[in-house]
Amino acid sequence: MFIEPRVGNRHNASRRGWIEVVCGSMFSGKTEELIRRLTRARIARQRVEIFKPSLDTRYHTEDVVSHNAARIRSTPVAVASEILLLAAGSDVVGIDEGQFFDSSLVDVCQQLANSGIRVIVAGLDMDYLGRPFGPMPDLLATAEYVTKVHAVCVCCGEIATYSYRVVANESQVMLGETDSYEARCRPCFLEGIQAKAPAPETHSTATH
Repeated sequence: MFIEPRVGNRHNASRRGWIEVVCGSMFSGKTEELIRRLTRARIARQRVEIFKPSLDTRYHTEDVVSHNAARIRSTPVAVASEILLLAAGSDVVGIDEGQFFDSSLVDVCQQLANSGIRVIVAGLDMDYLGRPFGPMPDLLATAEYVTKVHAVCVCCGEIATYSYRVVANESQVMLGETDSYEARCRPCFLEGIQAKAPAPETHSTATH
């Protein structure tokens, strides 16, 4: 269980910033956890700003929406550097789908934290091939607090940490929902990857 390092009103408190990362596979509850933390910050009367990549329009063009339909209003941005301009005066900054931002997101989060802002980033830690995704590895290394949430494997019911792509598309960035991805555990993920691999070519030997 994650307990916020500070939940009180910070208007008159000394400014101390930090970075929190919530990561995991598809359908693991990353965005739901982000919304939960941001909602608690607002209850504590903190000034909260939320951002998401403008390319993510799956559920809503502006709102951050989880797969279970929880939502919170956000500001779509094309590049991470825009966040610095729009987050002025905030106590808490939330960023969803961190993996879709450019590498400058790490420096942006560092600048925000150094200025006394609590930064919460949610995103996929691995892509559909199980590789570290975008700026997330560097964020995980530099964050004070890291929470890895888990989904349930649709094949066997075990804990899932991988996002298995069920459609034929080799682009690393592909927005999708339950019709495009499945949460899978390691063995079931590897089984699916191996099943997609092309069969080795066989060469017949002619006899004379």
